[in-house]
Amino acid sequence: MLSVYYGDMPEAIYNPALFFKNSYSDDWITEELSKEMIRDVDKSEVIGPRIIDSPVLGGITPRELSGGVKTLICIYKRPDRVFNASACGDNCAKWLLEIGKRQDVTINLRHLMDFGEKEFTIKVLNTDQIVHNMDELLPVAAMIVR
Repeated sequence: MLSVYYGDMPEAIYNPALFFKNSYSDDWITEELSKEMIRDVDKSEVIGPRIIDSPVLGGITPRELSGGVKTLICIYKRPDRVFNASACGDNCAKWLLEIGKRQDVTINLRHLMDFGEKEFTIKVLNTDQIVHNMDELLPVAAMIVR
């Protein structure tokens, strides 16, 4: 399940890109879910563990991926840690939900992320509530995020 804590969270990693740079390994990049996230969010194709074909930048290393993709991969590969997912745009929301379907993860948000029109399951840790759509999430999150 995807659990979200809104606002300041001292144990959260607030610079996921730096954590990624210092922690990722080749298998983080070549795993199928990572490849799908890179393809969708960055519109790039993984050629190998150390080379990615970007339509804008050409051949890049994993270090040149967007902050959003780096954060998603960190959340997926290190579910024992809490990452600030405010580094992600709304285009990453569906991937946060997908990761939450595969494993229990907790993220930190400091803004109201749009998780889309479909039904989902998110636990809001601040209030210990489980919500199933944006209509349920917005009033809860809006009370916390200012």
